[in-house]
Formats: sequence, C-alpha cells, structure tokens
Amino acid sequence: MDLPARSYPLHNLLPQIAALVEADRVHLLRAQSDAIMIGIGTALADDPLLTCRLSGMEKDSPVRVLLDGDLRLPEGSRLARTAREVPLWVIAGMRAPLDREPALSAAGAHIMRVPSRAGQLDISTVLKLLAERGITRLMVEGGPTLAASLVAADLVDEAMLFRSAKIVGADGINALEGLPLVALTDSPLLERVKSDSVGADIRDVFERK
Repeated sequence: MDLPARSYPLHNLLPQIAALVEADRVHLLRAQSDAIMIGIGTALADDPLLTCRLSGMEKDSPVRVLLDGDLRLPEGSRLARTAREVPLWVIAGMRAPLDREPALSAAGAHIMRVPSRAGQLDISTVLKLLAERGITRLMVEGGPTLAASLVAADLVDEAMLFRSAKIVGADGINALEGLPLVALTDSPLLERVKSDSVGADIRDVFERK
C-alpha cells in the first residue's frame, strides 16, 4: 500500500490528533516520560501546555523542553505562564537576543544555549545536554522539522506513526521536512514491532534494532 507522506499544517494538528488518537494514551505517554520536546513552530502555532491531564496523574507531567533558537516564545504563552508550575527548559542558539532572556527567566523558564548547525540548533548537542541533566526518556511531539532532524541524525529509539486512509492533499505539509517518509519506515536502524488500529487509523510502532 502506498503511504501518504504528508500531514496537516501545524495549526491544524491539535484538533486532528484529538479526533484521531486516544487522548488518554497520549497523556499516559507523557506521564511515563522524563521530558517532552517541541520546536518553536509548534509552540507558536498551537500554544500547547504539554502537561499530563489524566486524573490523579497531573503531578507526573514531564519537564517541557522547547527548542527556540531565537527566543521567540511570547511571555503570554501558556508554556511561559505555567513555567513555575511545570518545569520549562528553553534551549536557544548562542546568538539569540540576550534581551529576551530576562522576561522568560522571570516567568520561571530555565534558559540554555547550544551551538547551531546549518541554521538549526545542533540536535545532538541538545540531546547530550538533556542527558547530562538526567533526561533518559524523551518524548517528542514536535512538527516535521524537529522530527526530520532526529531521523537524519539517527537519534530515534522509538517512533509511533499514525496513518489515515484520508488524503490530506495540497494543503498538507511533509511529515518529515526535507526527507521522504521511508527515511523512517525503511531505516536500517529501526524495525516495525507493532501495528494496530486506533479508531479508523493505523498505528505503526518502530523501535531501534
């Protein structure tokens, strides 16, 4: 079967996922993770909380990690407003404006900086930084750019791919920015270990060999 390698635009992702994926399963995955990571594109488009909202498990919300190369996160965002309730680590580039730090720090965010490569934060350095701070299980809910950077750097240990029979069409965006979907599904480092139904859709689970 040919698999469409496109997804909904970022501003449409949240309602579509809510309709297609069992929300409790997503929140349980969050609770089982040390941290959850997204990029600034997702943060600006969706204004997410990234917390676990299962009854009785709110305290298990993971550290929220935001890759924000230029420190563009608004102080009024839900991430910033809740930074004192649930930890928020913002990872910026070395050249991000210094005058953007005080407001985010005052809101409770912890700012860290890493070098950039080809205009993007060096993802290998990011993961090393997180590991040094005790993060061993990282859940990534970012968009196509972040997903592609992890796949390209062979830094994926486990991936869940949700497939719909519906064709997104010309309004869609690539599932992996700049990469074909087979970079994930046919990776020599990953193997499909599970395939099941989630509503009308199919979930494939890939793990590192």
